[in-house]
Order: sequence, then structure tokens, then C-alpha cells
Amino acid sequence: MPTSSPNNLTGRVLLLDDNCLGLSARRSVLEELGHRVSTSSVPHDALELCAKQRFDVVVTDYKMPKMNGIEFISRLRKQHPAIAVILISGFTDTLGLNETNTGADVVIQKSSHEVSHLIRSVARLLKKQQPARKPVASSAPSTPEKRKAR
Repeated sequence: MPTSSPNNLTGRVLLLDDNCLGLSARRSVLEELGHRVSTSSVPHDALELCAKQRFDVVVTDYKMPKMNGIEFISRLRKQHPAIAVILISGFTDTLGLNETNTGADVVIQKSSHEVSHLIRSVARLLKKQQPARKPVASSAPSTPEKRKAR
């Protein structure tokens, strides 16, 4: 079982995709890294899960029946404005999908590099959520003026 360390942040991740193979593959990768992963194949069910549980990151596909990824993100942001969202699509270039026009924090193109982009994006979004650490006070003088005062 993976262990978490300060340099290896783990979090609660919700995966949404109507493709069960993609869902299963992403879940396996993220769980191997120590993340607690929940999945949904239906956008409305995913919204209900978000109302009942706290997630650090939500990863959604773009093309799904009844509600696409942009519609899902819009509804999710109404419930949880600050939640980190990653949109994955095979249509990013064709449709011009990006962070500005989708509402996602990160947009990833489905490709052979998708997994590495997903891993890095989840880690970066989790790190952003960590409270800033206060600098440790140093016993050594930090400026010439402080050295003269001693």
C-alpha cells in the first residue's frame, strides 16, 4: 500500500466518465499513488456524490450522454465554487477547449501522455490547496543592519 509524505500529497478524487474502461484505468493509476478515488459514470450521480462527500479534485470527461463536461463543471461550480476540476477530452483541439472556456482548472487532451499529465495535474492542484507554511525563524542575522545591532 502506498504511503504519503509531505512531497507526495494524496487526496480524495472523484472520477466521472461514461466509458468504464477509461474510468477503471484512471482509478487504478490514482489509487496506486495513494489517492482515495470514487467513480461515477453519470454526471447527475456525480453531482449528488459531491453534495454528500468532500473531494479535493474532480476529474471529468467532456463527451457524455445527457450532460457534457462543461455543463457538469458549471453545475458543480454552483455547489462548490472552489473545487479543483480537471477536464479530459479527445476533442480539446477540435473544439478549442481550454481552462478559460470550460471552467476547469486544467484541460487534458486524451493521448498517450494523458496519464502523466493527469498525475502531474492532480499533484499540482493538491499542492495548491495546502496551507502555506510559515518560514522557520533563523537564529543567524539575515541583514547587515541586524548584524550591526548585535
